[in-house]
Amino acid sequence: MTQGLLWLPLLLVFVLLTGLGWLERRRQQLFRDWAEGAELAKLDGCGAARLIDGELSWSTFQAGSFQPVGSFPIKQLELVELLSLGSGEAPLTTESQGACRLRLVGGGLQKDLPFSDAERARRWIDELMARSRCEL
Repeated sequence: MTQGLLWLPLLLVFVLLTGLGWLERRRQQLFRDWAEGAELAKLDGCGAARLIDGELSWSTFQAGSFQPVGSFPIKQLELVELLSLGSGEAPLTTESQGACRLRLVGGGLQKDLPFSDAERARRWIDELMARSRCEL
């Protein structure tokens, strides 16, 4: 009997991991549907972002759906800065890795787009600036 009880925690861990895997698969499928037709899209631990028809919008995943957080018209983009996520206005150096945010500036607007990976954010800077020049 005690040997059977030793397997119970393992069974609970298996059920928990299966449930978490199902939730992640569902989140990724919802992202694919949400980002369909986007010129540029990302999904990471900080949320999702997409660029459709010159409008950059980003959302967080809550309660089984993507909740809009902000948007920015790419036509008005003048400057993109890479800043640390949690320490105020500190810019990131080229060696920095980890969580960060893109500060989008233009047309009197200033918005922050969070990223969980600095390398991906650097690639997005190049893409956004190239697309904003094409929109002019």
